[in-house]
Amino acid sequence: MQAPEDVEAMLKLASLGWGAKRIANELGCSRNTVRRYLRQGGWQPYESPPRVGRLTEHAEWLAGQFRQHRGNCDVVRKELLRVHGVAVSLRTVERAVAHLRRELLAQSVATVRYETPPGRQLQIDFGTVRVPVADEPLKVHLFVATLGYSRRTFVAMFLHERQSAWLQGLEGAFRHFGGTTQEVLVDNARALVNEHDMQTREVRFNDRFHAFCRYWKVTPRACAPYRAQTKGKDERGVGYVKRNAIAGHRFASTEHLQAHLARWMREVADLRVHGTTAEPPAQRFERDERQALAPLAARAPFLQVRELTRRVHSDACIELDTNRYSVPWKLIGESVTVVVSERQVRVLYAGQEIACHAQNAGRRTTVIERTHLAGIVGANLVGVSWLVRPPADGSPATLPPAMPAELLRPLAEYESALGGRW
Repeated sequence: MQAPEDVEAMLKLASLGWGAKRIANELGCSRNTVRRYLRQGGWQPYESPPRVGRLTEHAEWLAGQFRQHRGNCDVVRKELLRVHGVAVSLRTVERAVAHLRRELLAQSVATVRYETPPGRQLQIDFGTVRVPVADEPLKVHLFVATLGYSRRTFVAMFLHERQSAWLQGLEGAFRHFGGTTQEVLVDNARALVNEHDMQTREVRFNDRFHAFCRYWKVTPRACAPYRAQTKGKDERGVGYVKRNAIAGHRFASTEHLQAHLARWMREVADLRVHGTTAEPPAQRFERDERQALAPLAARAPFLQVRELTRRVHSDACIELDTNRYSVPWKLIGESVTVVVSERQVRVLYAGQEIACHAQNAGRRTTVIERTHLAGIVGANLVGVSWLVRPPADGSPATLPPAMPAELLRPLAEYESALGGRW
């Protein structure tokens, strides 16, 4: 096949009266080639003859099956054999639907930006990251709430993603913004959503979360399954917190981390110019959204008080949210009432308070008040609360031995007192 400029030269020489043989000798090609291009009147791209494949007649059926099975060509191949009796290789099916795969990919990522009016929507999500705390990597869970209109952000740190963390994070966001939105858009987290049908889009929320929303008079919404871009404002917000607020920082304690996040929200997140709105979130919030929020009306926290019944274990502790809290050892085996309120754990027996601890935000730790072990051999009667980390093998945490000096005698003395060896 000749290049376009060679064909153009052939036409020009032919217009000057040159014959096909002379042109062929001049350009170094055959006379038949020159005659063919002169008949065409110019250069034309080569077109291969249309090829009829084994699946050409089933093209429409293949397209429907490919979309129905979300691009799974192996399933389409099996259906092709079962329905039409056509046995082909997986690669043949993949070639036949290659153009549909590009279409399906574009359809899966295509989104239409949805803007909400002031005070309409709050998007929430959790992001997990490992942070150096006290020179050790700590896995923390960052609760991020983003107002749909102003893009103002609230961030709180937790050591877990249980339902209590979601609810405490939401209440913290309400207090931070000074009001509630009309609706809350959530992910399909198991702590919040019991069931979400992909076809009918029917959602069954967790009963406690639904009660929480009724208490605060907000409407819960769940984003489409496997469609994180449905709440893209908050998804990007989680990434922004990780990259800007956390990355490259080290913290002396979890309290230091939470204080850093509060300062970052105030001095960085609220004041930067947002890429979509081209305004600082705080400015847009104060101008348009603050007055659109429903006031809190001094409503008490939803999780203000929890009352439970627990049995005192043999290590003089009760268990609460995977953590263990000590009580006086004489109550081992008894049932006690546990009241959780305002980050405190109060233990009552027969209507009387017998123990009070600060609620621990961690997991699988033991909080001990040493005075609760008074009278047990080895207990150090120091009236301070301290934290015991459980052993690596998962066995229950125990107090370090603190044996009285009078018991630390050589075994020979005990042998002589008994009249001989064992």
